Amino acid sequence: MKIIIDELNSDTRLDVFLADYLKDYSRSKIQSEIKEGLVQVNYRQAKPSYSLKDGDIIDFTPSNPIQILPEDIPLDIVWEDENMLVVNKPSGMLTHPTTIETTGTLVNALLYKYGENLSDINGEFRRGILHRLDRNTSGLLMIAKNNKAHEYLVNAMKSGKITKKYLAIVKGIISEDEFTINKPLKRNPKQPHKMMVGEGGKESISKIKVLKRFEDATLIEVHLITGRTHQIRVHLSSIGHPVYNDTLYGFGKMKIKTEEQVLESYKLMFPRPFDGEIISLEIPEDDKLKKVINALTK
Repeated sequence: MKIIIDELNSDTRLDVFLADYLKDYSRSKIQSEIKEGLVQVNYRQAKPSYSLKDGDIIDFTPSNPIQILPEDIPLDIVWEDENMLVVNKPSGMLTHPTTIETTGTLVNALLYKYGENLSDINGEFRRGILHRLDRNTSGLLMIAKNNKAHEYLVNAMKSGKITKKYLAIVKGIISEDEFTINKPLKRNPKQPHKMMVGEGGKESISKIKVLKRFEDATLIEVHLITGRTHQIRVHLSSIGHPVYNDTLYGFGKMKIKTEEQVLESYKLMFPRPFDGEIISLEIPEDDKLKKVINALTK
């Protein structure tokens, strides 16, 4: 398995990154694999504590390799050309496999339809994947069909040429119409599967715009300036307005039942590889958003 580190994951410990990348693969197991020489960085053996840098190449040969198989799962393709596509990922679907869940993911579906015609810069677990959405976050996701397109789009993200906007319903009434949350995010040392606001974290910026206020909830648009893990969910929770039904980040008891967080990536604007034509896409509210909005307006 080969993984090329991008700017978003720089300054992260090798063992922490791999434990997050492979999910459900414990950090102690990762550390053991590293110490056994099964992990190399830039073709040299590295320590678990090695701090990753942009452009580092990780080679990982797991002691028990996992094969990711194609599956005939329908894809909601919103836009496509010869170099890339944009899919509407449904809530409840993992973007890519983990060491525990190797079936039913977006990557399994992509492998069935496109086979080898997907970028492999991020390894077999993430064929074609440029960025990810949490399991229960739905919406627009870019997929690269080849490594040149992958690199083009990653560079476009780094230089701020890609716009990603989300719809979310949050707990409570937000009084300001528009504002920016600028709080650094880092991994929670006591709960590694969670992120938290904290000193020494990576710069994280979210622009918030209120679209509609309900009795005890607010519909908002979130424009991501940076793209950290769980950024929207942690930022909103940190100001006392967790995303509706997001039990991981403090929503509490659910009044309207849905699959976890009510959050959708609904707008995407990007330069098309390789001519730079600006492609602008927007999808309607998903079923979760519609269900909660309808219930709140009664």
